Amino acid sequence: QVRLAESGGRTVQAGGSLRLSCTVSYFDVFTHCMAWFRQGPGKEREGVATIDIDGRTTYADSVKDRFIIARDNEENEEYTLYLNMTRLEPEDTGMYYCASDLRRFCYGMNVDVFDSWGQGTQVTVSS
Repeated sequence: QVRLAESGGRTVQAGGSLRLSCTVSYFDVFTHCMAWFRQGPGKEREGVATIDIDGRTTYADSVKDRFIIARDNEENEEYTLYLNMTRLEPEDTGMYYCASDLRRFCYGMNVDVFDSWGQGTQVTVSS
């Protein structure tokens, strides 16, 4: 069964950068759609970025040109999904989750279409 574990979240000042990691076990991130979501205080979970088997990426308008989703090769039967975040803003504060879809291509950022989730990692951006 696929297992996802996020890490890297912490408190950072506005304008700073952060890289989140998601260790993925028993699931090939290169042959399925993968995504990052976030949930801010009092807000619904929203899609941040997706990447499909061809390496095509999509981003929420609020993070375009600031965030980059990437993935790394297998090592010891585990893959890593990254979210590189720059020029962070207080509005980026929230719990960040990685998610996997059994399909090869991504069809939007609807929470309901993703099959497996990690436990989340907290990002706090101070002004």
